[in-house]
Amino acid sequence: MTISVPATSANLGPGFDTLGLSLSLRNKVVIQPSRFFSVSIKGEGANNPRLKGNNLFINIFNDHYRHLTGKRGVFRFKFYNQIPLSRGLGSSSAVIVSAIASAYSAAGVYIGKRKLLNLALYYEHHPDNITPAVMGGFNVAVVENRKVYSLKKRIPNYLKAVVVIPNKPISTTYSRMALLKSYKKEDAIFNLSRSSLLTACFFNESWDMLRISAQDRFHQVARMKNLPELAEVQKLALENNALMSTLSGSGSSFFNMTYRDDAPMLLEKFRKRFPSFRSEIFDFDNDGVLFS
Repeated sequence: MTISVPATSANLGPGFDTLGLSLSLRNKVVIQPSRFFSVSIKGEGANNPRLKGNNLFINIFNDHYRHLTGKRGVFRFKFYNQIPLSRGLGSSSAVIVSAIASAYSAAGVYIGKRKLLNLALYYEHHPDNITPAVMGGFNVAVVENRKVYSLKKRIPNYLKAVVVIPNKPISTTYSRMALLKSYKKEDAIFNLSRSSLLTACFFNESWDMLRISAQDRFHQVARMKNLPELAEVQKLALENNALMSTLSGSGSSFFNMTYRDDAPMLLEKFRKRFPSFRSEIFDFDNDGVLFS
């Protein structure tokens, strides 16, 4: 069996812990029954021995497989990872979602996407990354009584993501430490209004208002201080026809949306200005988790 899960970009400026979308960059795992347990990793994390010895995927998989079957199976796990680790592109969400989906698939038990999403919430308590990882597309999500409620909008193929991926990882835990403990009422209203408009922009395909609606006063400035070059990334993007430019998740990657025809020019400028960073054009993913 094969399970694949897309990368995600969350928050999207003002939508702190609420808004997210998925990108056409996937982690894939192939699982085969075996006489002996084994793990192989290709791509991101292949040179990190800790991922083989203390693998979050394996721990979650074993918990759910044992719950479903009453036994511990023996499998060979082959990971093909494209999502960079600790760069704000949803690598941990991809692990959580794929592990649960794989356990159900290995046990021969059907799991719908809504149930999968709510099981993933146990491991990641805010829904902005896990929701697009499961559903694909653009998602607005909230949690009520330990359950995710969300709406999805497919993203048209004439839009592209131009993503800047710095060579410095930033953990979500470390990044959250930089956040303020309280916010002024004016800043809360500012973010509420922008996140509401941003959601409306996606659902109405009103891309001309994204630049205004993507502004944020809650988290981006504080987090971007960890890597000052990110302010330059955002400035360069907005000067070169980006529809929106936001910190991806908690960083360090930066997400930029453009029209398809503007993407190559912006990519070239990023690569020229930030040669030590990785800059790529990605399509948007509208499928979410895939089983085969």
